[in-house]
Amino acid sequence: MARKNAFSLVAFALFVLLAANLTSVESIGVCYGMIGDNLPSPSDVVGHYQLKGIRAMRIYFPDQDTFNALKGTGIDLAMDVPNDVLPSLANDASAAANWVQNNILAHDGVSFKYIVVGNELFGDAANDILPAMSKIWDALCSAGRCNQIQVSTAVSFAVVKNSYPPSSGEFGESFMFPIVNFLKNTGNPLMVSIYPYFSYVQDQAEIPLDYALFTSTAPQFSDGPYQYQNLFDAMVDSVYSALEKAGANPALEKKAGGNLAVDYSVSLIAVESGWPGSGGNPVGASLAVGATLSNAQTYNQNLINHVRNGTPKRPGNLETYIFAMFNENKKEGDEVERHFGLFNPDLTPIYPLNFNLKHGKVLYCLIFAFAGFLNYRCSSSRTCIQLINCAYYFVMDISTINKVCLLL
Repeated sequence: MARKNAFSLVAFALFVLLAANLTSVESIGVCYGMIGDNLPSPSDVVGHYQLKGIRAMRIYFPDQDTFNALKGTGIDLAMDVPNDVLPSLANDASAAANWVQNNILAHDGVSFKYIVVGNELFGDAANDILPAMSKIWDALCSAGRCNQIQVSTAVSFAVVKNSYPPSSGEFGESFMFPIVNFLKNTGNPLMVSIYPYFSYVQDQAEIPLDYALFTSTAPQFSDGPYQYQNLFDAMVDSVYSALEKAGANPALEKKAGGNLAVDYSVSLIAVESGWPGSGGNPVGASLAVGATLSNAQTYNQNLINHVRNGTPKRPGNLETYIFAMFNENKKEGDEVERHFGLFNPDLTPIYPLNFNLKHGKVLYCLIFAFAGFLNYRCSSSRTCIQLINCAYYFVMDISTINKVCLLL
C-alpha cells in the first residue's frame, strides 16, 4: 500500500508538472523554406516537425507534396499567396475563389490556420495586398471557412518608423492604414518579420550584442511604465504602438461574470525571426558580424523560451515563427540570407535547440502516469521506458527520471 501511495503521489506530481507546461505549444512554429537543391523530402521534413514537437509550419507557396505529408498530422499551416500571384487575385474575385478552392478547400486533412497574402511588399506592388486579402477572405467566408482560417499579410519591420522608444512607433507606409482597418474589421492578425539581427548589424554603436541576443542582465531603458531588456520586445512593442496610432486601439471589454478584460482589435504574429549561423554582414562588411553558430543558438533558444511571456506592453503568448528549418543554398540576396537554418539536409541539428513543445506522446505518458498504469517495479523496464519516452518529448533531465524510478 505504501508503494502504491508513493507512486500515486509521484504520478500526480508528474501530471501537474507536465500539464502546467503544455501552454507553450502554441507559441513557436518554424518556417519551411524550400529554395535549395539539397533538401530532404516534404514527408521527411513533416516527420521531423512531429519528432521535434514543432506544431506550426509556414510555407511560402502551395506545395502538393507538403500538403500530402501534412494530412492528418494536426500541424498548423501558415501558407503564403506568392507575391507574383497577387495581381491576378486583386483584380478578379473568381480567380481568388479558384485559388482558395484549388489550394485550400481541395486538401482535406491539412490544418490551414493562416493565409499570408504577400510577403514584405513595398511600393506599387503593395497596392495589391488589400484587394487580394479581401477577395481571399470573401472566398473563405463563402465556403464557410473564415471562422477557421485567418487571412493576413507579412510585412517587413521597415514599415515602422520612429521605432525608438517603442511608444513612438508609427507606420511610415500609407498602404498600411487601410490594411490595419481591414484586419480590425475582420478580426484578423497582422504578421510582421522581427529580426533583431539586422537591426544589430546596422547599428552596432547603439545596440549591444547582449541586448539583441536576450542575454542582457538588466533593462537597457524605460519607456513610460515599461522596461526593455531585449531588442525583440522593443521592436514588437513599437509595432503595437503603430497599430494603435492606425486605429487598432486596445479597449476594455466586459467578459462573462462582469469582469473587464483588454480586447486587442488587431493581434500581432512575429511571422519570421531568427539569427544566421554564418554568412557575414548583409550591409557589405568583409568580416562576419554577429553571424556565428553560438549567437544563432543563443538567440533562437532564448526566443523560444521568451515568446510565451509576450512583451512589456502586451504580456501573454506571442505566436512566433523561427526562420528557418534549413539553410537554403539557392536563395538570392546577401550571403547571410542562406545561413538561417536550424537543421542540416540530413535532419541533424546544426546546433542543439530545445523547442519545449509537447504533443501526443506526452499526453500518452500523462494518461498512463495519472491513471496508475505504470505501477510496476523500475526493474520491470516498462515503467522506466514509458517515463523516459515521456521525458524525451518533455525534455526532462534524465537524472529526474532516475529519481522518479527510485520512488516506484
